[in-house]
Amino acid sequence: MNLFAINIVLAFAWVALTGGLTLGGLTTGFLVGLGAMWLVRPLFPHTGHYFLRLYYWARLVVMFVYELVVSSLPVTKDVLTPGQFSRPALIAVPLNVTTDLQITLLANFISLTPGTLTLDVSEDRKTLYIHAMFGDEPDAIRAQIRDRFEVWVREATE
Repeated sequence: MNLFAINIVLAFAWVALTGGLTLGGLTTGFLVGLGAMWLVRPLFPHTGHYFLRLYYWARLVVMFVYELVVSSLPVTKDVLTPGQFSRPALIAVPLNVTTDLQITLLANFISLTPGTLTLDVSEDRKTLYIHAMFGDEPDAIRAQIRDRFEVWVREATE
């Protein structure tokens, strides 16, 4: 059985034992189950990869929320102040991610980040076309996607 599924089953077992199906109860159950799985991991050597992947997924979510907040600031400033400071641009971003899941996650993270929008993926799946609200420095945008988003997505999905 998948270790994440076992962790979910442990979370629901915790909820059943405590007698209240709430988000807080499920979260507590998930963390208690994670702790229990951590304690018995020497008995099951393949579980080490699960904890590392869980860390990478948590880091991906935290870093995305950080990027969401940071990128919201210039967009909010441009919307609320008189005049237009944005310089829209269409940018071709070469991809280092290869799988469908990685490309989909990257495209969605870019689209969900304020000020950017994924337009298309090339036929050979090596280039992502995006629209940037502040496209003054396309090389800086490419570097940010390559050095941040792609690395986080690759680590979480490998």
